[in-house]
Amino acid sequence: MRELTQFLRPQKLKTKLILFILLLVIFLVSIIGVLSVNNISGITEEQIGIRALKVSQTVSLIPELKELLIQKDPEQKIQEIVERIRVMTGAEFIVVGDHEARRYAHPIRERLGKHMVGGDSRQALDKGEYYISKAVGTMGPSIRGKGPIFADDGSIIGIVSVGYLLEDMDSIIRQYQFRILLSIPLLVFVAVFAAIFIANRFKKAILGLEPNEIAWLLQERTATLESVREGIVAIDAQARITTINKTAFETLGIDSQKTVIGEPIQKILPQNKMTTILKTGKSHFDREIVIGDEVLVVNRIPIINKGSINGVVASFRCKNELDRLTKQLSQLTTYSEMLRTQTHEYSNKLYTISGLIQIGHYQEAIDLISSETSGYQYLINFLMEVVPDPILAGLILGKYSQAKELNVNFSIDPDSSMSDIPDHISRERIVTVVGNMLDNAFEAVISKDHEERIVNLSMTDLGNDLVFEFDDKGLGVDETKYDKIFELGYTTKEGEGYGTGLLLVDRALKKMGGSISVSKSDLGGAAFTVIIPKQQRS
Repeated sequence: MRELTQFLRPQKLKTKLILFILLLVIFLVSIIGVLSVNNISGITEEQIGIRALKVSQTVSLIPELKELLIQKDPEQKIQEIVERIRVMTGAEFIVVGDHEARRYAHPIRERLGKHMVGGDSRQALDKGEYYISKAVGTMGPSIRGKGPIFADDGSIIGIVSVGYLLEDMDSIIRQYQFRILLSIPLLVFVAVFAAIFIANRFKKAILGLEPNEIAWLLQERTATLESVREGIVAIDAQARITTINKTAFETLGIDSQKTVIGEPIQKILPQNKMTTILKTGKSHFDREIVIGDEVLVVNRIPIINKGSINGVVASFRCKNELDRLTKQLSQLTTYSEMLRTQTHEYSNKLYTISGLIQIGHYQEAIDLISSETSGYQYLINFLMEVVPDPILAGLILGKYSQAKELNVNFSIDPDSSMSDIPDHISRERIVTVVGNMLDNAFEAVISKDHEERIVNLSMTDLGNDLVFEFDDKGLGVDETKYDKIFELGYTTKEGEGYGTGLLLVDRALKKMGGSISVSKSDLGGAAFTVIIPKQQRS
């Protein structure tokens, strides 16, 4: 009972494969065996009938036999001739009769002169036909080949009947059937080894995993691909797409309802360069490509198995996200250093205030405290009045603090006004525009070897547009380069991480229907004018 319970438990894949293949082979061998046995009986009977017919045809054409049959063969020479042929051909009997079916040759001499029995002779004697028949004669059931004997003038003068007993034929059939049945166990034995070999190879091909483990891995892989924020696309050796996640659909602008699995990558993404990896096998890391309005950072890695390239996996992410993270990290590092310096500076000022109080110079201490707080308080009050939007006001206040840390004289036109920002205008895009423009202005005046680091911001919401003007006392922009500064990677600064700020500004403005222009500033550097229409585009 315990053995039966163990057998009924869920079997491993290898065991299932062996049992399935073995049962399939046994089933097929059994079907083939039954069909073969049945076919052997029919084929053997047919072949013996043909042999009997051929012998009867040969005997009927012997000239001497015809002569003796016309003479009524008084010396029984027909019997001698026919018996020699019967022994040579292995026939059970060869009977020769005249036109009345009276026997002139028979294996049993006592039956000579008697009429042939079986009732199947008239077709040869009356119609002159050769044929095969099955009948019961004096020697038992038999298969017979019958044929007429013609005289030279074409008249029918006799009949030849060549027969093989059915019991002899059954013995031959049983021998063939026994051979077939004997081969079945051998085939099953071979099938067992073949099943084990196939199961082992199959298990090795799937890394020894069970079906439930494969299903779990597939679910886990799908969940992993969909959870990452990077777009992922994989192709096979024929450059057909095998894997693509949701982020890739969104980033590449592909309709998520469209079936792309199995499609050539060149058809879906012509500028992918993944086919190059298939040919070279060399990985690409941190390569930049432009898809539509997005700049992507792409990594491409070949899938290599046993020295051959079976496919390529590509992962990509929008460069502006990476730039934003890089810039935030850089700013945090800068802020940390600035705070350390500022802490040291304010420690000195606190000691000074403490000393002034201790020596009784209270007014001087109050004046020093007021000078430190008046700038921030004035800016806060000003921003609350002219820029009611908390997101934009917070950005400008943050940039003011950054300017102080960078020792940049950042001022805002007191006549500025930015209180009428329509709700449909994205605050995030305004932050992108203003933030990047101020960053560029700060970097422009810092990079110039000059004591005066001046950046001015002017804003107005009068009329039908929002207008921002940025002026700096930097090196300015060459007039011949005005059209190039908004291109990807263009920068006048040294090092990595530059060349995307103005590109992001330009794209954000295009999405809002705005524009940007550059000219020479009265301060000596560059002057950028940003215009954002208030009216929503239809």
